Amino acid sequence: MSVVKIGIFGGTFNPPHLGHLAAARTAIGALELDKLLIIPAAIPPHKALPEGTPAPEHRLAMAAKLADALLLPEKVEVSTIELERPGKSYTSDTLVRLRDGDPDIEFWLLMGTDMFLTLHHWHDPEHILKNATVCTFSRHYWDKKEQILSQKNYLKKTYPWVKIEAIDIPDLVEISSTELRELLAEGKGAEYLHPSVYGYILMNRLYGTCADLKHLDIPELRACSYSMVMEKRVRHIRGTEEEAVRLARRWGADENLARRAGILHDCTKYLPGPEHIAICEQYGVPLDGLERTAPKLLHSKTGACMARHIFGEPDEVYEAIFWHTTAKADMTTLEKILYVADYMEPNRAFDGVERLRELAYQDLDRALLLGVETTVQEMEDRQLPVHQNTLQALAWLREHGVTTEG
Repeated sequence: MSVVKIGIFGGTFNPPHLGHLAAARTAIGALELDKLLIIPAAIPPHKALPEGTPAPEHRLAMAAKLADALLLPEKVEVSTIELERPGKSYTSDTLVRLRDGDPDIEFWLLMGTDMFLTLHHWHDPEHILKNATVCTFSRHYWDKKEQILSQKNYLKKTYPWVKIEAIDIPDLVEISSTELRELLAEGKGAEYLHPSVYGYILMNRLYGTCADLKHLDIPELRACSYSMVMEKRVRHIRGTEEEAVRLARRWGADENLARRAGILHDCTKYLPGPEHIAICEQYGVPLDGLERTAPKLLHSKTGACMARHIFGEPDEVYEAIFWHTTAKADMTTLEKILYVADYMEPNRAFDGVERLRELAYQDLDRALLLGVETTVQEMEDRQLPVHQNTLQALAWLREHGVTTEG
């Protein structure tokens, strides 16, 4: 049986920032890890959690967003092992639990330079160093080379079996959590955070942030939207945003409204069906029988509700998001733009998309018709019901002389 290499990346993640992201990404590649466990601590052994620290479930959620940002779901996972264990989160105890008698696991304990230099003061360092190889990382390895070498020599003398690796990470963002929390309380610090983590902080008003969600600027709106979806969806959302702006410029629509609609159009994409239905009921959105059994149809409606009621977007944005999945008869220019942009943004790849992209800048109605016809054909090929609003959109366009020929 081959040995499984597992990286252990622990900390308070209060909050997780781009330094953590760069370290995790580099370690996975440099150490050829089979799995990376991101493990938020419940009670750190070395220092008390500062006043105002978010509840454990918030730190866990932010750590999960950090993991998702790596786009390696088969390799990276967030563990609750320390959050579930009472008392201080000793690494030695965590190693015991994780190994669980399995000798075919090779643990790699990841840590920054400062933690590495104090490793001999940790709880039961002998057990730690018998059960894990230590990997320390730094942005400026050579600045602390003498200290790192001195610590390595001390640990090897004290614990002759110890194995230590040092990795230099040039793009490692080095900022203390204390400094970052202070910046966030001042309305700053976004540049040190992955957008989805920053958006989560804003949405939940953590670290003294007090953003008015109904009056967000574009970067903050993006961050909030990205915090509500999985990282793999962000490229599509960004592509739809930029395509909607280009189409708005071409057809004389409001570019700012097109941008904001593009940013928010898929913000509820990953909600489970019952949550979609609950949101629609909360905001008085009627649902037909097909919609209640096809959650894929509901994210446009719930996304529109979030846009209006959480983010304060105007009716034009609400309606564009509301109809971007099914379309409808007699759509406004902005509604057409978002529907078409969502269909043919640069990351889309399907037979006929190039034709749709050509039509989008020649005749918006013809592009809309092609999108609707493609949807109807796809649903019929899959023997799935077509929503009545899609059929009404198709009929309306044809009745008004729109054709994809020529």
